[in-house]
Amino acid sequence: MQYTYNMVDNIIVGRYVSTNALAAVGNIAPINSFAIGAAFGLTAGFTIPVAQCFGAGDQEETNRQAGNGIGLSLITGVLFSALALLVLHPMLGWIHTPKEIYDLSVQYAAIMYLGVPAQLLYNVFTGIARSVGDSKKPLLFLLISVAVNLVLDLLFVAHFGWGVAGAAWATLISQIVAAVSAGIYVFRGIPVLQLKARMLVPTAKRTRRQLALGIPVSLQFTITSIGSMILQSAVNGFGANVVAAFTAAGRAESITNIPMSNLAVAASTFVAQNYGAGQYRRILTTVRKVFVVDLGLSVLCSLVLFFGGEQIVGLFMTDYNSQIVYAAKEYLFAISLCYSLVSVLFVLRNTLQGLGCTYANAVAGAGELIGRIAVSYLFTPLFGFKAVCFAGPVAWLLADLPLIVLYWRKAKQMRKLSNQ
Repeated sequence: MQYTYNMVDNIIVGRYVSTNALAAVGNIAPINSFAIGAAFGLTAGFTIPVAQCFGAGDQEETNRQAGNGIGLSLITGVLFSALALLVLHPMLGWIHTPKEIYDLSVQYAAIMYLGVPAQLLYNVFTGIARSVGDSKKPLLFLLISVAVNLVLDLLFVAHFGWGVAGAAWATLISQIVAAVSAGIYVFRGIPVLQLKARMLVPTAKRTRRQLALGIPVSLQFTITSIGSMILQSAVNGFGANVVAAFTAAGRAESITNIPMSNLAVAASTFVAQNYGAGQYRRILTTVRKVFVVDLGLSVLCSLVLFFGGEQIVGLFMTDYNSQIVYAAKEYLFAISLCYSLVSVLFVLRNTLQGLGCTYANAVAGAGELIGRIAVSYLFTPLFGFKAVCFAGPVAWLLADLPLIVLYWRKAKQMRKLSNQ
């Protein structure tokens, strides 16, 4: 959801405000990942037991795990909202934010962070719905909230001229709409769920189980975002124009990531359900099919990114110059050559998460961190922005290698169990 909101905000701000405004919104992205991504990781872990209990046919525990996850998400959202506001200024200084976009970055982020509780509740509500076999309604709620965000962006930014603050308010309101819609559906629209108010109070036993699954995923988000902030710091050293190019190209990358990522997330829920039911052969077959589809999507996305550089920049801004176009095309060219690596990352990371092997996320995150640090500190001083362009592929490769080993071991175990 956050990728989609950011994409809409970037397009509207870039086209109706200024290049600096686009750079400011993009500059905040790695800080968002650090401050909010950790919370997202926790909520991802909260819904895994729901899918496992549902797959095992334990209706009562499915309800109790769902209620526990909702209560924990609300608490987590409030805490991380406060944390994000506290670390905002230090983080902006740490990544060497250019002075011409500093105030704009603060305006956008301060409003956005008020919506963290709504973001997390939406995530856990839709995760619960998917865990019990409903993937259509979460998509509908997402489409409605994105439509609301687009309309409000045009109203607040293009019509009222509120700039980046208008984009942030549009996103905040849209997140609340999404969370309320998804919440009503989970409480009233899913027959297999019978949630009671008392179930929303977290219990020690269920909280330990959910945190045990969520903390490693959260750690992966945190580790990855530290690498992204280090890389953003390197990009900021090239000035606002290159930051704007990096933002536009990065958002294009995020858009093309969505189908691959969503397919892998759906597979994670399916894997968790079947793992709970002991259907190991079905898991292995599904993962192979998802791999094939995701690799095919990566090829299509690579072609779009490779040939659509200038058109992509034009989508996000109107006052761009040759430096911005050149930098964006350079970045898109580099990642398009290696895009199959990210599809492998999505499938393996989410599959292992569904199997309860959530420490794999932290291992993959460490690989990504090492890759981005190496590029930022070792190669950027030597090769300039060209090195930045290959930071993503290097990070993906270093994350893929341990995941391949971990999945191979897990698959070997499941093959043995399925033959018994």
